[in-house]
Amino acid sequence: MHSITTQVLGNVQLAALRGMLAMFGEVFEDIDTYTGSQPDDRYLSQLLSRDDFIAIAAMSGGQVIGGLAAYVLHKFEQQRSEIYIYDLAVRLEHRRQGVATALICALRGLARERGAYVILVQADKGDAPAIALYNKLGVQEDVLHFDINP
Repeated sequence: MHSITTQVLGNVQLAALRGMLAMFGEVFEDIDTYTGSQPDDRYLSQLLSRDDFIAIAAMSGGQVIGGLAAYVLHKFEQQRSEIYIYDLAVRLEHRRQGVATALICALRGLARERGAYVILVQADKGDAPAIALYNKLGVQEDVLHFDINP
């Protein structure tokens, strides 16, 4: 068994980011969204260079087994920021091994370094594993989420 490591991706780690995209597509059963028309290397490199995007890969044996994509939201009401976890997934065969917890812990460290106020994440009703994970690490709020088409 290989050890599991987490790595905050920088602008030269495009292969790991593309591995995360493929993994998200498989885990979320939405391959077309995540791999159908991926951005070119220049776009992804620029995205990874930004201070308002965070990608963290969980690796084992040189393969991406989990990943987290988050956005830093710079607030206007106070000089602070929040971090929103947009995507978080772990390959099925690596679940229940602390991978998602390790990804969130890596993000927590980065959030502290950057002075973020809070980390936000959503879970779908009925997604018991995600809800259990997030309850273990944070405080649950009962909110409604709406998608508004542009």
